[in-house]
Amino acid sequence: MDSSVNCPFCHLNLPPSQLQSRHANSHFDEDDGVAEKDEQLARDLELAQQLSIPPPSSTFTIQENNTMDEKISCLIALQYRSSFYHVKSPGGLISLLSNCFELDADTNTTVLLSGYVDHFQSLASEDAGWGCGWRNIQMLSSHLLSHRHDASELLFGGSGFVPDIPFLQRWLEIAWEKGFDALGSHHFNNSVYGSKHWIGTTECAAIFRSFGLRARIVDFGPKELQSFFLSVPGTSLTPPVVTANASDKRKAFQVYGPMDRYLVGRNSDVSQLDSIVNDQSQSSTNYVAGESDHSMANRFPRKKEGHQVLLDWVWNYFSEESLTTSVQNRHVVITNRVPLYFQHDGHSRTIVGIQFRRQQNGVPQYNLLILDPAHRTVALERSLGENAGWKKLIKRGAHTLKKPQYQLCYIDPGIAIGEEMEQLKKIDSVFIEF
Repeated sequence: MDSSVNCPFCHLNLPPSQLQSRHANSHFDEDDGVAEKDEQLARDLELAQQLSIPPPSSTFTIQENNTMDEKISCLIALQYRSSFYHVKSPGGLISLLSNCFELDADTNTTVLLSGYVDHFQSLASEDAGWGCGWRNIQMLSSHLLSHRHDASELLFGGSGFVPDIPFLQRWLEIAWEKGFDALGSHHFNNSVYGSKHWIGTTECAAIFRSFGLRARIVDFGPKELQSFFLSVPGTSLTPPVVTANASDKRKAFQVYGPMDRYLVGRNSDVSQLDSIVNDQSQSSTNYVAGESDHSMANRFPRKKEGHQVLLDWVWNYFSEESLTTSVQNRHVVITNRVPLYFQHDGHSRTIVGIQFRRQQNGVPQYNLLILDPAHRTVALERSLGENAGWKKLIKRGAHTLKKPQYQLCYIDPGIAIGEEMEQLKKIDSVFIEF
């Protein structure tokens, strides 16, 4: 078998025959259209990934009679780095996106962004149609490994890289075996490795919680659908899981307005919300599952109209923490926030920031800034680099939020230990009414 070599222009790993015959020359072919070039680069990327990835059945086998430590050691030793297209800009796509907003002279606009995030696209040869959830986990992981030293020491055994989907599936099974999200494990019959099962926010939270990260879930939807939330992994609006013990059903605590943090804890009652919101003195650290590191006032009135509550919540999420880096243009700010896993029925994406613009009539307008696994990384890079066509790929306003319900998974600062780890094993959420 030919050994692969790096393309000197885009750094993809390819067999020498492919590199010499057409790939390298394609970088100099100025007569090709932009779309054709994008397609060619994407096909080369898929070819390179296909050549470097053995089928799931040939990767490794974990013996059922192995101890937990033995299974984890095996997984750490044999997992491999997920292949993806590296954006050539030193700061990646977030840097390119920031540059595009810097060129916008609109002084009424403020943009809040996560730091560095790698884009992981779904591939027709590997996970198209079912892998978006795994790709979003990879995107969040890339940010955590880049920005949080405490997380990088724990994630995936301290490997320092983002594993490919089959190994993420194994990590999810390890999380289940440790007792995280028992209901989700039951739904999948304790096994996802090598499958094409859709996953959702609960599986995302279970993986990150198993490493001690404080992953939280928040549900958005109409009150009449509240009983369906967090009932079935994958967040599809289907009847709740039937278990022998009805009390095993995951809990969703109701909140009536957009909150920038979870103000309702596991044992709180909705009637306690006002006293929590008005108690400005609560600043002590409290990392009980379902609670945040501190409480703060709800900045918006209750009962905001429709999906606006989701946009308000996302704005609060990115703006509430102290800011780490201010870009040259003071209207673009890089925050210390982890991207958001953004789920609705049938698809999931990654929110990397939000744009706020005050319109001439004084009404605020928000746009979510989203990386979609269904998009090609090379197309995103090109559109941002040329400052042309990127808005239709990344910006999503209120008028695009047409689903009856949405879920977000976010990750709080810090690492859980001891009793808190035990509490994190049961997945619950906060419910916010549209």
